Amino acid sequence: MTEIPTTRTPTTGTANETERHLVEQRGLWFEEFDLGARYVHRPGRTVTEADNVLFTTMTMNVQPLHLDEAWSAQQPFGHRLVNSMFTLSTLVGLSVAQLTLGTIVANLGFSDIRFPRPVMHGDTLYAETIVLDKRASGSRPGEGVVTLEHTARNQDGEVVAVAVRSTLVRMKPRDDR
Repeated sequence: MTEIPTTRTPTTGTANETERHLVEQRGLWFEEFDLGARYVHRPGRTVTEADNVLFTTMTMNVQPLHLDEAWSAQQPFGHRLVNSMFTLSTLVGLSVAQLTLGTIVANLGFSDIRFPRPVMHGDTLYAETIVLDKRASGSRPGEGVVTLEHTARNQDGEVVAVAVRSTLVRMKPRDDR
């Protein structure tokens, strides 16, 4: 087994890695969520036809509006639409790295889900989140409930999805406070 060195001298600069401040990407601890703050999540995600067909068939959704171009051409939008559950999943997924990566305990529920405009193949989704509420858990010490409102916009800035999500999030470990 090869031993990996714990210190290396960088090619430039004077500090070695053991002297550097370690920054590891993670979500926010309960205490770090700011009420009313708007977190903007980037990069966006361009939705392809393959994404839509794969997600739709994987989830056993046989709605022709997502799969049948000839049938969809006769419908009000004139072509297939992206599955709204894919849109919702992508909206939440875009927020994970910034908000809940490694700090979430569980999703507690979703409410007030809306899809004001359809998503089309080729649209790019961008997300933002507002912290609506947070409170320490009464039954789970070291954890708190955070209520988030996620909004997805397309490349033209049009709102395509909104969802309110309640999450159970870890509080900052005692030794880090």
